[in-house]
Amino acid sequence: MDSVDLNVLRSVLQWRRAGQRVVLFTVVQTWGTAPRPPGAMLALREDGVVIGSVSGGCVEDDLIARLHDGRIPDDGPPVQMITYGVTREEAARFGLPCGGTLRLTEERVGDPEWVAQLLERCEAHEIVARELTLASGDVRLAPADKSDALVFDGHTLRAIYGPRWRLLLIGAGQLSRYVAEMARLLDFEVLICDPRKEFVYGWEEQHGRFVPGMPDEAVLNIQTDERTAIVALTHDPRLDDMALLTALDSRAFYVGALGSRVNSQKRRENLAQLGLSVEAIERLHGPIGLHIGSHTPAEIALSLLAEIVAIKNGVELRQKKPL
Repeated sequence: MDSVDLNVLRSVLQWRRAGQRVVLFTVVQTWGTAPRPPGAMLALREDGVVIGSVSGGCVEDDLIARLHDGRIPDDGPPVQMITYGVTREEAARFGLPCGGTLRLTEERVGDPEWVAQLLERCEAHEIVARELTLASGDVRLAPADKSDALVFDGHTLRAIYGPRWRLLLIGAGQLSRYVAEMARLLDFEVLICDPRKEFVYGWEEQHGRFVPGMPDEAVLNIQTDERTAIVALTHDPRLDDMALLTALDSRAFYVGALGSRVNSQKRRENLAQLGLSVEAIERLHGPIGLHIGSHTPAEIALSLLAEIVAIKNGVELRQKKPL
């Protein structure tokens, strides 16, 4: 789940605990090209304040109008369906691409306890399914798997929520700064570990959170999971290999290390001598990044993050530089 949707849920919880009425809209189905994917959310407060997004803007305007002109009555059903863009004229009116159609649930939020529990589980890096029964408005939370996807059968909405994707950088040098800045734009939570105090100066807190200790300790302390990528960028094998020994045996979806093809091969040989299994070593991405002819730190960062995002999204790597 990205930070936008997390902020939507945090606002829903805050507004309901303050006694304000809240309507939660969730994209459940799209046809054609739609601005936002299924699962995207928008919360509408009783005074018309909104947070989140379900389209490019025009649908949001109509949702606010629904509130002000009485189309969202206080005594209405707990959940109802709304569809935008059925006709070409309506698609044009609401800024949807030609032929695009958007279907939303309009849910009046009652007891916000399920929101609090959902946020707590996401903070604990759990993946959670929220099952909403349209007829009653009842919400049930259940464990989910990373391969699960949103399902809507017309009666029940099963939406999947989870923690933000994380990127742990081993090393706080110049390249790491470019990687951190780009990763934040891609909505990754950025973590940095570098026991060398000389490299810590100049990092702003909003660019990432420092994890104390040695690299192998950092990999363990952040409770690495399937939504975590780890990249070693120090060029110092005493630090990089220390992190890799632990990271390659973790559940991280991506583990990479900076280095040329020759150095990457030497690193694999060193890791084997240190007792790492062949299966674990095969998980290592090195050289890191997609082959885009990168030379500058910014280009290397772009190459690296393109590879990480492709793997996160389940896309086959077609421009990988051969080993």
